Amino acid sequence: MRKIHAKSAHGSAGALARRQGRAATLAAGAALVALMAGGQALAQSAPDSVDDLQEIVVTGSRIKQANLTTASPLTMVGQQDLQYQGTTNIESALNRLPQVMADSNENGSNGSDGTARVNLRNLGSNRNLVLIDGQRMLPPEMNDLNFIPTAMVDRVDVVSGGASAVYGSDAVSGVVNFILRKNLDGVRADVQYSIAQHDNGNQALRSVVRAKGYPTAPDEVWDGIKKDVSVAAGTNFDGQKGNVTLFAGYHYMMPVTQDKRDYSSCDLNLKDANTFVCGGSSNNVYGLFYPLSGPTAGSYLVNSKDGSKTWVPYDSSFAYNYTPTNYIQRTDKRETGGVAAHYEFAKEIEAYGNFMYMNDHTFSQAAPSALFQGTTFNINCNNPLMSASQASTLCGTAAGTPTDAQTFIGYRLAGPGSQPRRDDLRHIDYRFTGGFRGEVWDGWSYDANFLWSKAILNETYLNNVDNTKAQRALEVVNVNGVPTCKSVIDGTDPTCVPINVFQYNGISQAGYNYLYSPSHTHGAQTEKVGSLAINGDLEQYGIKSPWAKKGAAIALGFEHREETLLYEADAVAQQGGTMPSSGSLSVDEGYGELQIPLIQDKPLVQELLFNTGYRYSKYDYLDGGVSTYKFELQYAPVSDFRLRGSYNRAVRAASISELFAPKTVGNVAAQDPCAGTNPTATLAQCALTGVTSAQYGHIAECPTDLCSAQGGGNTALKPETADTFTAGVVLTPTFIPNFTATLDYYNIKVDGYIAGVDAQTAINQCVTTGSSYFCGLFHRDNSAGGVLFGANGYVESTNQNTGYLKTSGVDVDISYKLALEDLVNHNWGDLNFNLTGSVLLSNETEQLPGLGSYDCVGLFGPTCGQPNPRWRHQLRTTWSSPWIPATVSINWRFIGPTSLSSNTANAFLASDYVGINAKLPSYSYFDLATTYKMTDYLSLRAGVNNILDRDPPAIASGLLSKFGNGNTYPGIYDPLGRVIFVGATVEF
Repeated sequence: MRKIHAKSAHGSAGALARRQGRAATLAAGAALVALMAGGQALAQSAPDSVDDLQEIVVTGSRIKQANLTTASPLTMVGQQDLQYQGTTNIESALNRLPQVMADSNENGSNGSDGTARVNLRNLGSNRNLVLIDGQRMLPPEMNDLNFIPTAMVDRVDVVSGGASAVYGSDAVSGVVNFILRKNLDGVRADVQYSIAQHDNGNQALRSVVRAKGYPTAPDEVWDGIKKDVSVAAGTNFDGQKGNVTLFAGYHYMMPVTQDKRDYSSCDLNLKDANTFVCGGSSNNVYGLFYPLSGPTAGSYLVNSKDGSKTWVPYDSSFAYNYTPTNYIQRTDKRETGGVAAHYEFAKEIEAYGNFMYMNDHTFSQAAPSALFQGTTFNINCNNPLMSASQASTLCGTAAGTPTDAQTFIGYRLAGPGSQPRRDDLRHIDYRFTGGFRGEVWDGWSYDANFLWSKAILNETYLNNVDNTKAQRALEVVNVNGVPTCKSVIDGTDPTCVPINVFQYNGISQAGYNYLYSPSHTHGAQTEKVGSLAINGDLEQYGIKSPWAKKGAAIALGFEHREETLLYEADAVAQQGGTMPSSGSLSVDEGYGELQIPLIQDKPLVQELLFNTGYRYSKYDYLDGGVSTYKFELQYAPVSDFRLRGSYNRAVRAASISELFAPKTVGNVAAQDPCAGTNPTATLAQCALTGVTSAQYGHIAECPTDLCSAQGGGNTALKPETADTFTAGVVLTPTFIPNFTATLDYYNIKVDGYIAGVDAQTAINQCVTTGSSYFCGLFHRDNSAGGVLFGANGYVESTNQNTGYLKTSGVDVDISYKLALEDLVNHNWGDLNFNLTGSVLLSNETEQLPGLGSYDCVGLFGPTCGQPNPRWRHQLRTTWSSPWIPATVSINWRFIGPTSLSSNTANAFLASDYVGINAKLPSYSYFDLATTYKMTDYLSLRAGVNNILDRDPPAIASGLLSKFGNGNTYPGIYDPLGRVIFVGATVEF
C-alpha cells in the first residue's frame, strides 16, 4: 500500500519544511495515480497549504513515497461513478467491471447464503482479497460486500493481478480495496430511492406459458423498490490533530418473485433441441410414487387429477411449476454503523481506531416444500388411507397386511394452507481495528495495528417438511374406524397427524402444520491480525543508483493471523444432511518490499523503476513454510509513454471450511445418463458407474435435473500456487491534452487449485472415456434402485488439490476530457469520456493433472457456468455544464456474445446438441444519470439504468449452473428491466 500522509503543521521545523517541499510533488502524484491506474480519474487540485493535503492510498504496494505509479493493472471506481450508477449494493457496481465476474448477489434465492461477493478474473471469490483501507475486511470465508457502507466509500481500487507477496494469502487473482472517507468535518446525509419498471411483451415466451395453461406475467410491473438512508457526522479538534467521525446507514429492498417476468414465469425446459416448453418438478401437487419394491417397482405412478384414490401413469402434464413463488430479488433489511477516530500526540505517535457493524436480515424464498423423491419412505400395506387398488398396486399379495412397502414419494405441499419455503438469513458482523503510527526519525515510520473481526450467521429454514415426521405420518392404522399414526399408539410421537398422500389435495391443514419443522443453524468465524509495518527511506544512507535522483525505499513487516470457525446445526438440520463443524488455524508471516529508481531524467530514460517483494508464511497445519514473491519494472523513456510489467508468485492456503467442513450430500445441477426407461448411455457405459443389468432402464431420473454430490473438507490440503504475469503500456501524450490510455496484458495460472470435481464432469468423463478415476466417484443408492440422488446416491466431490486454472487477457482503459468551445470562444462545457474494456484470451481448466483441459472463452453452460464473453466494456460519457453546477452522464455497458459449451466437441463439455440456446447474442445496456448541485449544501441526482428495458436472455433451466436463477444469469444481465432512481445529498 502506497501512502502519502501529511499532517497538520505542528511538528519540528525540519519536518514541516520537508512536508511543504513535497506538497507540489504529491499533488502532481495524485493526478498521476489516476493516469497510471487505468481507471476512473480522480480529480485533484493543488492544496492551498500543507493542512489541505490528504492521505493518498494506492493499492498494490506497502512502500511509502511520493512516486505513486503502479506496475500492476489497477482500476479505480470513484464515488461519483457510484452515484451515476445509482448503486446501493456495492457488488452491483463491481460486477459491471470487465475484470469481475458476478458471484453471490442480491438476485440469488434458493440456496443463497445471503452474502454479496466479488470474483476477480472468474477465478472464484475465494481467490481475491477484500480490504478496507488496506486491511482485511472480515474473516475470508464470510467476506460480504454488504458490510461496506456505500455512502462512506471514497473510491474502490481493483488490482487484478497476484498480490500475495504484499497482502498475504487469498490475493491470488488480486485485491479489492475500499478506501473510506477520512477527516469529515461536518454532517453528510444521503437518501436514495429506486424502483424497477418493466413491460412484459415477449410473445414467444408468453405463448409457451399459455400452452401449458399457466398464467402469464402481468403486462406491466413496477416493483423491486430499494430505499437507502445514510448519515455521517465528524469533527476535527485540537488544531486538526484529531478527528472523530460517526456514521450509520439503513437499506431496505423489496422482493420480486419470478412470476412477474416473462422469462422466469415458468421453468423453461427443452421440448426438443429448438423448442422451449414449460416444465416443472415431478415433485408435484397431485402426488408421485416410484415404488422400490412390489409388482410395480421402477414405475412412475401419480394420483389422478380428479381427486380420486386412483393411480395413473405419470406424464409431463403433472409437473409442478415451482418458479412463481421463487425470488429473483430477495427481500433485505440492513443496518450499518461505525465510528472512526484518530489523534496525533506528536509526529512520533498517532493513535487511531475504527469500529464497524452490520446487521443484515434477508429472506430467500422457494416453492412450497414436498415429500421429495430421494428419501425412501415405508408405507404399511394396511394403511387405511390407501384405496384397495392402490394397496394392490404398491404391495401386491401383501396388500392389507402390516408389511411395509418402500417407495419414493414426490408430493408437493401446495394445496390450501401451504406456505413457500423461506430461508431466514441473519448476518451480524463486527470489525475493529486500531493501533499507533508515526515517524520515529527522519525517513522512518511505523504502523503497529491490531485487527479483530467476527462474522455471525443465524439461519432458520421455515416451512420445510421434516422427513422423520413424514415417515411417522405415513405409517397409519385403523383404530375404531379412525386412521391413527402408529407413533401415537406406541407413544413415540403423540402429536403425529396422519397424512393422506394418496389423492390430490388429500393432506389436511393439521397435516401441514405437523409436517413443518423449522431447522436452525448458527455459524461464527473470527479473525485476529496483529501486524507491525516499518517504512524506510534509504536515500539518506546513500543507497541509491548513481543514475537516479531518488534513493531506494523499503518496507518491512510482520503479521500474526488467527482464524476460528464454529458451525452448529440442530437435530432437524442434521437430519437434512447439514452437519456441525469447527476448526482453527494460525499463521506467522514476515515480508519485505524494496523499490529502487535505477535511472531517472536521462536521455531516453525519464525513469526506470524496479520493485521487488518477498513474504514467508508459516501455517500451523503445514509442515513447512511457503514463500511468495514479486518482481516489477517500470520504464518511461519520456513523460508521454510508460512501459510496465510484473511477475508475481502468489499462494492461497486452504480456508477453514475447506479443511474442516464435514462431508455432506447436497443437490447439484446434473443429469444421470443411465436413468429413465430409455437411458442415453449404453448398459456397458452405465456398468462403469455401478449400474447392474437389472437396474438398467429402471433407474429414477434426478428430479428437476438435480442430482446429488457429496462435498466436504480435507485436512491434507496443500496451498494453491499461482504465477501472474502482467505487461502494459501507459500513454499520457502531451500533444493530446487530458488524454490517457492504458493497455495491459495479464496471464494467471493457479496450480493445485482446491475444489471438488464437478459432478456433471465426472458423469460425462466416466461415461465417455471409462476413466477409472471418474467412475470411482459414483456412489449409487442400490437400496433405491441405483439412483444418483437423495442422501445415499451421489457423486463424490470433496475438496482436493486438483489440476490448474488459467486465464489471460488484455485490459484497455481510455480517458479523455474535451473542452467544448466554438469559434467565438463560447464555452459549452466539457465532455469526459472513459472506456474500460477487457478481451478474454483464455479461461482454461484442467480438473485433474494429465487428464486434459477445456477452455471456456466465449462459452456458457453446465460446466463453463456463467457467460464468459471475449469482450466486455463500459463507456461512460459525461457532459459538465458551464452555466449551472450540473452534469449529464450516459453509460454504455456491452456484454459480448457467447455459445453453449455443451455444443462443443471438447469431451469435458460435450452433451446433447441444443439449438435454441446455442448462442446468446451480445447485449448492450444504456444508463442515463444527471446530477445538480442546487445549493452549497444540497446536491440532487437521478437516473435510469437499462433505459431500453431489455430482457435478459431466457435459458433452459437444465443449462444453468451456479448463480443461475429464474432461467437466466441475473448477475450478468439486468433481471428487472428498467430501473429508475432519485437521490439527494446534504452536506453542512
